[in-house]
Amino acid sequence: MRWRTGRESDNVEDRRGMSIPRGAKIGGLSGLGLVAVVLIGMFLGIDPTVLLQGVPEIQTPSVSVQQSGRPAANDDQRKFVAVVLAETEDVWQEAFWKMGRTYQAPTLVLFSGAVESACGMAGSAVGPFYCPYDHKVYLDLSFFEDLSTRFGASGDFAQAYVIAHEVGHHVQTLVGISKKVNDLQSRVNPSDRNKLSVMMELQADCLAGVWAHQADKSRQILEAGDIEEGLNAASAIGDDRIQRKTQGYVVPDAFTHGSSAQRVRWFKIGLELGNLQACDTFNTDRM
Repeated sequence: MRWRTGRESDNVEDRRGMSIPRGAKIGGLSGLGLVAVVLIGMFLGIDPTVLLQGVPEIQTPSVSVQQSGRPAANDDQRKFVAVVLAETEDVWQEAFWKMGRTYQAPTLVLFSGAVESACGMAGSAVGPFYCPYDHKVYLDLSFFEDLSTRFGASGDFAQAYVIAHEVGHHVQTLVGISKKVNDLQSRVNPSDRNKLSVMMELQADCLAGVWAHQADKSRQILEAGDIEEGLNAASAIGDDRIQRKTQGYVVPDAFTHGSSAQRVRWFKIGLELGNLQACDTFNTDRM
């Protein structure tokens, strides 16, 4: 991916190396129980606190953990994230302008270990997430190493896909899709709630593809192998692959993000067609 000479976004908040309060309330799961829940929904999800709804809360020990020294402001990974975020800003600003609207860019928060958001306290194991209550994307850069070593999805464009997916959730929030889906989820049974979640996640995958299409059209950001990296990342974090990896079998009714094939399909739709209208995962006969 061609990013070295790109503009860096000013909307990056670097909290790495900060002291982290450890007295916050979190869902009452621990050990393997928490790991099982997190692994099902950890990758590329919106608001991880949804996973813990209805679970009793526990109080963690009230201590403060001091992270290692704050990274230099110009470190390479931070620059990469800032450039990718700037690319999403440029694409969505133009798209919203064409719709007669103003795009309000999200803030991307870099953290290490754990972070406090308007959606609650979250640890690195939750993976990247978007919180609609503060319009922020949260990312521990160690996730990129996990994506490569544990899931075999390496490459800078695989990482860019992760960021673009989370920004896709921000777009859904701005246009009102997130609220409509959340309202519907409060009135349906668990199985239908999961189906709505899958539609949301697949649409965010499609929006990530739209971003890549438009960014490459305007600034030729894609290099040989980039598309394969993105598709590989989408496949690697499908619900079926994660379930098979964590529990040895697949339960489609429990899907919350979509199968590998579905995630690849909708990312490709966005990549190939490059427009929002193509990403209507709520009115289609084929997910």
